[in-house]
Amino acid sequence: MPLNENFMQDLRLKTDIYDVISTYVTLKKRGRTYVGLCPFHNEKTPSFTVYPDTQSFYCFGCGAGGDAIGFVKRIENLDYIDAVKALAQRSGIQMPDDNSYDDSLAKKRRKILEINRESAKFFNSYMMSDAGRAGHNYFLNRGLSEKTIKRFGLGFAPDSWDGLLKHLKGLGFSISDMEAAGVIKKGQKGYYDIFRNRVMTPIIDVRGNVIAFGGRVLDDSKPKYINTGDTLVYKKTNELFALNLAKDSGSETLILCEGYMDVIAMHQAGFTNAVAGCGTALTSEQVRLISRYANEVILAYDADEAGQKARDKAVNLFSQTDIKIKIPVLSGGKDPDEIIKNVGKERFKGMLEGASNEIEFSILSLKSKYNLNTTQGKIDFLNEAIKILVNVSPIEQDLYISRLAEELGVEKQSIKTQFNDYRRKYSRRKTSGEYKKIVNESIRESRRQELADSVSTRQIKAQQRLLGLLILYPDCIKLCDDFDTECLSAGFIRNTFELTLQKIRNGESTELITYSSFLSDSEMGLLSGIIARSNNSLDAKKEFKDCLAIINEESNKRKASDASSLNDDEFRNLFRKNT
Repeated sequence: MPLNENFMQDLRLKTDIYDVISTYVTLKKRGRTYVGLCPFHNEKTPSFTVYPDTQSFYCFGCGAGGDAIGFVKRIENLDYIDAVKALAQRSGIQMPDDNSYDDSLAKKRRKILEINRESAKFFNSYMMSDAGRAGHNYFLNRGLSEKTIKRFGLGFAPDSWDGLLKHLKGLGFSISDMEAAGVIKKGQKGYYDIFRNRVMTPIIDVRGNVIAFGGRVLDDSKPKYINTGDTLVYKKTNELFALNLAKDSGSETLILCEGYMDVIAMHQAGFTNAVAGCGTALTSEQVRLISRYANEVILAYDADEAGQKARDKAVNLFSQTDIKIKIPVLSGGKDPDEIIKNVGKERFKGMLEGASNEIEFSILSLKSKYNLNTTQGKIDFLNEAIKILVNVSPIEQDLYISRLAEELGVEKQSIKTQFNDYRRKYSRRKTSGEYKKIVNESIRESRRQELADSVSTRQIKAQQRLLGLLILYPDCIKLCDDFDTECLSAGFIRNTFELTLQKIRNGESTELITYSSFLSDSEMGLLSGIIARSNNSLDAKKEFKDCLAIINEESNKRKASDASSLNDDEFRNLFRKNT
C-alpha cells in the first residue's frame, strides 16, 4: 500500500535530488542539468545526469534512473520504506503513524540485523569465557591485541549443534527469521547452527550494522572458511570488510587486501585505511563503493599465484574508472599480515610508499622475465613493453619510451619506430574487432526483433513520447477522451500510462517520486529515461496529438495485418462482431 499523499507531498517539497545525489557523486553543472560519473557502473566519461526540473536522474550508459527514493534504495541497498525513512530523517519529517503502508520487508530486514547483532555479542561473549579459550588464544597467537579483538568484535562459535539457536530462541527470535539471517540451517534431524567451532569475524556495514559473518576453523580441516550467504541485508559482491573503520581514517587512499586477517593486522599496525573484498574476487560493485570513499587504491594482494590473478583482475576493473592504482612490490612474507610480523610495520610502510602505478608495475614485472644483459633479452623485453604502452596517453608513452631508451642504452627513435608500427597494427585489429562486434550485435538484434511483438520502432518511440508528455504536461489528458489505451503495448507502457491518467483524474501529482511505490527499480529507470528525453517540449499538445495519430495509425496497420491472416470463416466472424 502506498504512503499517504500528504506525507509524500511534504517529502517532495523538502527533498532536493541534487542535494541527495551530490553527497555520493561529484556533479558538474551543464545547462539546466548536472552530470557526473555513474555510481552504478564503471565509466571514465560522465553519462549520469541529474534533472532538477523533474527531480530525477538517468544514466545514459547503464540505464539506471529514478527519483531520490530510487537513488537511495540503490546506493544504500535499502528497500522502499527504509529509503523513504532515510530521506524523511534527512529532511526532518516524521513518518506517518497511521500504518497505511506495508513495511513488512523493512521489518524483516530490521529483525535480521537484530539477530546478527545478538549473534556477534554471543560469539564474543563465548570467546571471552573459559569454554571459548581456544578461540581467544587463536587470535592472541596471531599477534592481535585485546584492543584489536574488541575493535573488530571478534568471537568464537561453540562446538555444539544448536548453541546459538537456543540463545536466539531464548531472546524471542523465530526460527524463520534466524534462517533468513543465515545463522541456522535445516538438516535431516532439524535445525542447527551454521557456525560451529570456528573463530568468528563479523562484517559491519558503513552504518554500523552487523550484516554477515566469516568463520574460520582452528586447524586445517575443511571447509577452512564458511561465510554468510546472501540475505536481505547482505550481498557479498556489494560489501567491503572494515570500510566502516577505513572511511574515518582521514585518507583519500584505501589499501585493498585479500583477507580479513590481513586487514585486521594492518589496522593494528596503524594502516587504518585497509579494506578487503567480501567474497573470492573483487567485483565492479565493490570498485564503485571504493570510488565513493577514495580517489586512489593500493593493491596489497598476496604474493602467490591466486593473489596475482586477483590483482590483475582488480587492475582491469579499476582501469575502467578514474581511480588511481598503485601496486607495491611486497617481500618478506606471503601476505601483508605475515610481512608485518616478519619485517615490521616501518619496512612495510616503505613498500606501500614505493608502490608503482599499473604501467610501471607491469613493466617492472616484465623485466624480471628477461635477461636484459643480452641483446636478445632486450629485444624480447621491448617487443612486449610496447604492447603495455599502446593504451596510455601520448605524454605517458613518450616518458616511458624515454626512460626505457636510457635504461637499456637503445636509441629512443628506434623504440618509437617499433612502437608506432605496433600501434598501427593494433588499431587495425581493434577496428576490425569492433566492426565484427557491431555486425554480430546487429544480427542478434534483428533476431530479437523477429521474435518480439510486431510493434514498429516508430510506434515504440511515439508511445514513450506520449507517456513522457502526459507526465510532464498533465493538461494533455484533455486530448485522451477518445483514445483507446489498448492501442498501447501491453505491460509497462500501457500500465504506466493508465496509472498516470488515474493520477491526473484524481488530482494527484505526476512527479516521478510518486511512482516509486508502484514501479520496480528497472521500470523507474525506464520511466526516468523517457522523461529525460521528453523534457523541454516546444508545443506539448501538438506533439501529443502527433503521437496519438502515429499510435492509432500503427495500431490499425497491425489490426489489418492480423485480419489478413484469418481464414474466410474467421474473417466473417470478426466482421459480425464489429457490426
